Amino acid sequence: MQMNRLFEIVYILFNKKAITARELSEHFEVSQRTIYRDIETLCQAGIPIYTTKGKGGGIRILPEFIFNKSVLSDGEQTEILSALQGLTALNVPDIDPILTKLATLFNKNNTSWIDVDFSHWSSDDQEREKFQMLKEAVLEGKVIAFDYYSSYGEKVRRSVEPLKLVFKGQSWYLYGFCRLKNDYRMFKVRRIRNLVSSTEGFIRNIPEDIWNESKDIYKSKLIPLVLKIDGNMAYRLFDEFRPEDIKSNTDGTFTVRTAIPEGDWIYGYIMSFGGYAEVLEPTHIRETIVSKYETALKKYL
Repeated sequence: MQMNRLFEIVYILFNKKAITARELSEHFEVSQRTIYRDIETLCQAGIPIYTTKGKGGGIRILPEFIFNKSVLSDGEQTEILSALQGLTALNVPDIDPILTKLATLFNKNNTSWIDVDFSHWSSDDQEREKFQMLKEAVLEGKVIAFDYYSSYGEKVRRSVEPLKLVFKGQSWYLYGFCRLKNDYRMFKVRRIRNLVSSTEGFIRNIPEDIWNESKDIYKSKLIPLVLKIDGNMAYRLFDEFRPEDIKSNTDGTFTVRTAIPEGDWIYGYIMSFGGYAEVLEPTHIRETIVSKYETALKKYL
């Protein structure tokens, strides 16, 4: 309790030209003698606090003093404030007051340099509300339930202990312990429907390697994939592939060499490029793409 009071006394002194021991004692609901002991403790800690008598007098702190200079470097101050600012994006409780106080103590006013919205660009209010519920369930350690659509279109009701929200491969995933499968799983957030958060809490440690612990598509064997992409799709290439995987060709096209976990999802992804993408390798994926296009074409003939 005393440590919190000492910290707040320093904060108050930074924001006021002068304050009396009486005002501080009333604010903290302690005796003036306690306040004077606190001031002595702060002075012994190297905080330059002094008192003046007469009209307009009181307890003051040297205006040139910046608390952090004797403890933290300028870079360390910025890192602390940056981390706290990042936490505000997660709506972690009681962060704003701490951020405001530290910004004052560090004499730094520009603490609103970052704004984070974890929802998809095309998300509507319902989708953003779903993400908010997932975030709160992870932070509060509450069991959730939802309908989940697999890559095969099957709908299954799941009860999950949510552990982390993960962004990978252009998509958001919920990582958690699935009680139905009695194992760790990755759930694509876009496939989650009818989400309900319960009041039931849980305690579970997050595995060090969540991708190896998660029994999903990302544990599939990686296969090499070679694509030839039209130059009109350049904006997607540099969003979705590593620069070292992309080679520019003299005819204005691009060759992409990468490795992917094989699954039905890859066909939909490749076909999302329309006529601007051609599979060069492997042969079986190329043949499957041809077959899918032929099946689709029959619907229009």
